[in-house]
Amino acid sequence: MPTRFHRPPDHSTPRGRRRRIGSWIARNRRLTVALLLCLAAGIAVQQLTPAPELQVSVLVAARDLPTGATLAESDFTTMGIPRDFALTGAISDGGALVGRQLAAPLNRGQIPTESSLLGPGLLTGSPVGTAAVPLRMADPSSIQLLSPGQLVTVVLTSSGSYDESRQTQVLAGPVPVLWTSAHGGKAGEWLGTNDTEGLVVVAADPQQAEKLAGASTQGKLFFVLVTP
Repeated sequence: MPTRFHRPPDHSTPRGRRRRIGSWIARNRRLTVALLLCLAAGIAVQQLTPAPELQVSVLVAARDLPTGATLAESDFTTMGIPRDFALTGAISDGGALVGRQLAAPLNRGQIPTESSLLGPGLLTGSPVGTAAVPLRMADPSSIQLLSPGQLVTVVLTSSGSYDESRQTQVLAGPVPVLWTSAHGGKAGEWLGTNDTEGLVVVAADPQQAEKLAGASTQGKLFFVLVTP
């Protein structure tokens, strides 16, 4: 009986290569499953990992700075933050801050803006026509009760003639405090005077500003604290 010879599989053909791969997978089933799981985990991690955020360099306070502090370049440092967190109106030039004064406290790491400083920036975001009106209060010691942002009602008390009783008139309110002599230090460069004792600066609309302008010459000014 003639002997039959079996031709060895030809691995060079596509069919042979598929058979060889299938045979390898069958022999290494666990390893194949592990590789597939690792691949799936890698794809999942890549999908879940957020894209790196674009960073920008901003100027921040190097330490806690009190209201009224006269600023120096050493009071600030630069820090990288996500661009989406950058504040509109942030000051990027440290040299532009030298000699300016803070209108409110600036904590370490906070970004300085024009609204943080004494000057026109105090009215940033206010309605058109809003004026910063300085008022000299009759009781300078009461200024210590105020801080920027506090709402007050301004009251004028005037003395009549010897046979008239004292008259009290509400001039404006509630109006927000922008600056006080108790916290703001010297403001001669902005207010035009170095005599700041008892001074309070409030934000007022045109009608209120008209009543408040020069009111301290008509009598004594007092304020009443108003709850927001």
